[in-house]
Amino acid sequence: MVSLHSYARQIAALEARGRARRLQPRAGIDFSSNDYLGLAHDPAIARAVADAAMRGVPVGSGGSRLLRGNAPEHEALEEKAAAFFGSEAALYMANGFAANLALLSTLPRGGDLIVADELAHASMHDGIRGSKAKAVFVAHNDAQAFEDAILRWRGEGGTGTPWIVAETLYSMDGDRAPIDDLAAVATRHEAMLLFDEAHATGVYGMDGRGLAAHLEGTDNLVSLHTCGKGLGVEGALVCAPRLLIDTLVNKARPFIFSTAPSPLMAVAVGAAIDRIAGEDGDMLRGELSALVAHAGEAICTPLGLPAPQTQIIPIVIGEDQRTMDIAAACQHAGFDVRGVRPPTVPPGTSRLRLSITRNVSKDDIAQLAAILLPSMTRKEKVA
Repeated sequence: MVSLHSYARQIAALEARGRARRLQPRAGIDFSSNDYLGLAHDPAIARAVADAAMRGVPVGSGGSRLLRGNAPEHEALEEKAAAFFGSEAALYMANGFAANLALLSTLPRGGDLIVADELAHASMHDGIRGSKAKAVFVAHNDAQAFEDAILRWRGEGGTGTPWIVAETLYSMDGDRAPIDDLAAVATRHEAMLLFDEAHATGVYGMDGRGLAAHLEGTDNLVSLHTCGKGLGVEGALVCAPRLLIDTLVNKARPFIFSTAPSPLMAVAVGAAIDRIAGEDGDMLRGELSALVAHAGEAICTPLGLPAPQTQIIPIVIGEDQRTMDIAAACQHAGFDVRGVRPPTVPPGTSRLRLSITRNVSKDDIAQLAAILLPSMTRKEKVA
C-alpha cells in the first residue's frame, strides 16, 4: 500500500509555520480580487455572451486550436485585440500562466540571455526554467542592473539575443516598472522586451491599453494582456510581431497541447475590450482612480504610508502569523482582505494586499479603515 505520510508531514510543517493554504469561499466586501473595473458582473458583457449562445456559438471548443478547436470567435478576437492594442498580431490563450510558460519556454533560444526582474510573476519563473536560454534575475525595477547583466554576458562571449523580462505593474508591491528606461536598454543592446501587462490592462494607458502601449507595434516588443483582471473575464492575449505569433503556434507546447478556450469566452473578451475603450472606459477608470485616492487618504495617510501608486496597496507586516491575524479580523468584520506570506513574497515581508476595485464604495473603504487601523499596534510600511 502506498504511504502518504510524507505529504502529511509536509502539510503539518506548513501548519506549524503558519503557512498552510486553504481554499475558502468568497465572502465579504471585495478588497482582494483583481476585478479592478468591476466588469466580472458587467451586464453588457453578459448580454454579448447570451446573444452568442442563442445564435449557436458553442460552450466548448472541442479540441486544441490546431485540431478542431479553432473557432471563428477566437480569430475574430485576435484580430480585434491586435487592432486595439496596436500589435501586428495576437494570440488568445487559456490564461496568463499558460501564456508566460509558452512565451518564455519557446521564444528565447539557446545562446540567448533572459534578464528578468527578481519579482516577476511565478509563471515567468516557471517559463524561464523551461527555456534553453541562459537566465539571470536582477534587482527589482533597476534598469541599470538589467544593462549590467547584458554587458557582463557580452563580455563573457554571449552572442545571442538578450530578452528583458518584466511586469509593467507588480501584483504584490503595486509599483510600476521603469518601462522607458528598460526600452532604452533594449535599444542600446538590440534586445527583445517581454512585458506582462496583467495588472495594468484595462486600467492604465489610453483606452486601457496598458502602461507600455506607446511601445506597441515595434519589432522587439512582446506584450501579454491577461483577461481575468481589469477585463473581468478569462484568458490571455499575447501581442507581438506576426512571425513570433506564428512561432508560438508551431512551437509552444502549452498552446499546441491545450484544449482551446471556450468560444463564448472569446466573445466575452471582445465585449470587455469594447467596454474599456472610449468614453465608457474613461468613466470606469476615473471612478477607480477616485476610489484609490480615497483609500490613500483613509488608510495610507493614517498609517504613515505614501499615497498609493496604483490600485494595489501592500501593507507590509513582516510576521506571518500577525499578518494572518489582522486579515482574519478584517474578514470577521465582513471585509475580504487577504494576507500574503512567503513563498509568494520574500521572507520577512508578509503583508496585507489591499486591492481597490469598483466593487467597493468610499463608505466601504472608510468602514474598512475603522476596522484595520485599530488592529495596527505600530506603523506598517509599503514595500
